Amino acid sequence: MTPEYVVSLGNEAVKLTLLLSLPLLGVGLVVGLLVAVIQATTQIQEMTLSFVPKIIAVLLALLAVSPWMLNMMVTFTGNLIRNIPDIIK
Repeated sequence: MTPEYVVSLGNEAVKLTLLLSLPLLGVGLVVGLLVAVIQATTQIQEMTLSFVPKIIAVLLALLAVSPWMLNMMVTFTGNLIRNIPDIIK
């Protein structure tokens, strides 16, 4: 196992982590901005009003993209397991 391989494996893992978190964070950001605009226009400053819609939206997004996320993780793990003989040389 060379240092270059370890660095490339870490790079792939970080890219996968960012790619998997992007849809959920994006949905949370958009819903948070919409709720903030609504709160600013109506001057309602209830704290739970900002959290509940974000939680619901992120959970719905998770349900929508979970097959894709699972496929990406299984592919990464499968490639890692297939490369074990090359790694231990």
